[in-house]
Amino acid sequence: MDFNEHTATRAVQDSFRDTPDPRLRELLEALTRHLHAFVEEVRPSLREWEEAIGFLTAVGQTCTDTRQEFVLLSDVLGVSMLVETLNENEGGTESTVLGPFHMVESPPRALGDSIDLVGEAPPCVVAGRVLSSDGTPLPDAEVDVWQCDDKGFYDVQQPGIQPSGNGRGLFHTDSEGRFRFRTVLPSHYPIPTDGPVGRFLEATRRHPYRPAHIHFIVRADGHTPLTTHVFVAGSPYLDSDAVFAVKQSLIVDFTESDDEETAARNGVQAPFRHAEFDLILSRDLA
Repeated sequence: MDFNEHTATRAVQDSFRDTPDPRLRELLEALTRHLHAFVEEVRPSLREWEEAIGFLTAVGQTCTDTRQEFVLLSDVLGVSMLVETLNENEGGTESTVLGPFHMVESPPRALGDSIDLVGEAPPCVVAGRVLSSDGTPLPDAEVDVWQCDDKGFYDVQQPGIQPSGNGRGLFHTDSEGRFRFRTVLPSHYPIPTDGPVGRFLEATRRHPYRPAHIHFIVRADGHTPLTTHVFVAGSPYLDSDAVFAVKQSLIVDFTESDDEETAARNGVQAPFRHAEFDLILSRDLA
């Protein structure tokens, strides 16, 4: 009764007093406090509020089984990276955003297999180790990989053009914690701009581009899972990633090699690109 700008926040917070889960109650009370403070600060008109509701409605309506517009919105507002940063574990490889394209299950592949199902671009060999934070190799660790092609598109963006599963692979490390696969050098690319998030970027005069990278999710028993990228050194937009995900420690040289012997050993032809790095997991202390 008599709901007004002076009583609004407490009235809504009090409505959550019987919430059985204390963490849920804490989250809802804080959400109410900050959301009401925002509204009181900017004092939106009724038309502006209707436009805001319309924008969020359009974001939800754009989501499909192969596209997550809400993740994209979280990414371009820096929220995804802030959550990752606040939850980061010390001692391991730095984490980054999941991104909107981990929407399908990566096909299992053997070490050394190619995740490039098209075969039109120059080859690239990616190798490395999965280690615990104390340097111990982690055998049979799961390494989930996905990336765009050399033109900047993921398979789910080009059904009928790219084979399903192109640029994706689920690997397990060997007895020494090593992984290895063949691929193509990914390109920088724009995030999808044909939806409400694209219109948001246009309205704010922000570019939609991401630097070239390969995504990883790494899991091993007794360790905290790692979600990260490896960025291609020298790629455009390293200093202005549309989703704020670049970290200096994750930039890796993808060197060009003409070594025929090394190429043959890796099942590719020279010249080829090559990158090698370690992915380090923090021990799960829970």
